[in-house]
Amino acid sequence: MKRALVSVTDKTGVVDFCKELSKLGYEIISTGGTKKVLDEAGVKTIGIEDVTGFPEILSGRVKTLHPMVHGGLLAIRDNEEHVKEVKEHNIEYIDLVCVNLYAFRQTIERGASFDEAIENIDIGGPSMLRSAAKNHKFVTVVTDINDYAKVIEEIKANGDTTYETRRALAAKVFRTTAQYDSMISQYLTAQCGIEHPESITLNYNLKQELRYGENPHQQAALYAGPYTSYSIVHATQLQGKELSYNNIQDANACLNLLKEFSEPTAIGLKHMNPCGCASAETILEAWDKAYNADSVSIYGGIVAFNRPVDKALAADIRDKKVFLEIIMAPDYTDEAMEILASKKNCRVMKVDMTSPFKDKKMALTVNGGLLYQNIDAEIYNDADLKVVTKKAPTEAEMKDLVFAMKVVKHVKSNAILVAANETTAGVGAGQMNRVGSAKIALDWAKEHGVKTMVLSSDAFFPFDDTVRLAAQYGVTAIIQPGGSIRDEDSIKACDELGIAMVTTGMRHFKH
Repeated sequence: MKRALVSVTDKTGVVDFCKELSKLGYEIISTGGTKKVLDEAGVKTIGIEDVTGFPEILSGRVKTLHPMVHGGLLAIRDNEEHVKEVKEHNIEYIDLVCVNLYAFRQTIERGASFDEAIENIDIGGPSMLRSAAKNHKFVTVVTDINDYAKVIEEIKANGDTTYETRRALAAKVFRTTAQYDSMISQYLTAQCGIEHPESITLNYNLKQELRYGENPHQQAALYAGPYTSYSIVHATQLQGKELSYNNIQDANACLNLLKEFSEPTAIGLKHMNPCGCASAETILEAWDKAYNADSVSIYGGIVAFNRPVDKALAADIRDKKVFLEIIMAPDYTDEAMEILASKKNCRVMKVDMTSPFKDKKMALTVNGGLLYQNIDAEIYNDADLKVVTKKAPTEAEMKDLVFAMKVVKHVKSNAILVAANETTAGVGAGQMNRVGSAKIALDWAKEHGVKTMVLSSDAFFPFDDTVRLAAQYGVTAIIQPGGSIRDEDSIKACDELGIAMVTTGMRHFKH
């Protein structure tokens, strides 16, 4: 008679799975809570202590770590020496293992204590999975509840699972245990305060296979990490087509900018750069300002709001008759959803913006390697703001300068942004020299009738040419990191031209 060892934390579907195994002639060995659930459901089980001849000890820490278990899993059944040893020690083969692991991720995500996290490190489970997976030539190993049906179907059809299936399930086991160990190592590494350990293992689960990547000839998929706020990965899609690779990139960039603001703010973004951003007393007013900042570029872009979308805002989006790829907000009224339903191809996403943003690190692949750094989560402390010119900015100018620095931080370098009334007036992105970016931003503002504005830069001015250009377009105040060996040239130019300048001491390159 074949034997199955079943011990699961996630008990979804396990009763039906074991009932089917019993019908197919399997004896069910089980442990602890799983055995109790199966017994109560009328599934006949054998206790693990009846197999090992030894009781569970140390509050359940030791129960399956025993030769009677691992000998039954690891024995090579066409190896005469193994068969002889198994018989000598009265070890019975175990033909199927069904194990999923202690919920370590869920434990740490709910903020459990360190001691509780340690108790939720599974030892016996990974050991059984690894033993069974190593011997997959003879043993079926199941760790994913989504594989229950396939295993039962194959046993019904063939008397056993196929070798191809057992090999595939074994590969999944080692992916599962590798991920599990990586979660634990990351947690303990963080507890030790180690910034750059000698190795890192990233931990993500497949969420969605995408139709293609940046271009149609590139394959792509989306993987999800631990839950965090301001995340398109963990957003709820209420309407529209599947997200594309480029949609996800743009949405992520947009949400990273949006989390800078607590006041009502609307953002329009295209190709990873904001084309319109505004803050105001109401979200409707912020949207109107952001849209009018660049009503051309926003076509085919995405928009995000840090306040719920109500009927009035949804109606205004509709009435502007602009094609949008994505709308993101913390919530939507029923009336708003009825209006947005007319934009069938627009993806409407509900994004958690209530909890603090958790991510601390970001990774970027390069050929043969990985760049890993802290996220640029800070702009500056108020104490770091330093007026370096004879003229100080007015209160209104300072408000616009702070707004402009928050936005320019999320523009591709070299980045120059001009703003007025907490609204982007022009954006210069990704140019090979800073004065080129400035000219793009300033020309846009001039063409759209903006006569006075402030200017922000993601990095210092190597020369005074940007300052002198800005003065020609009506810039009254400038904010920039400072730190150039020729800072004094730009400061003198500001004093000469009657422009206030503030430095932050913090650069924000975004390549």
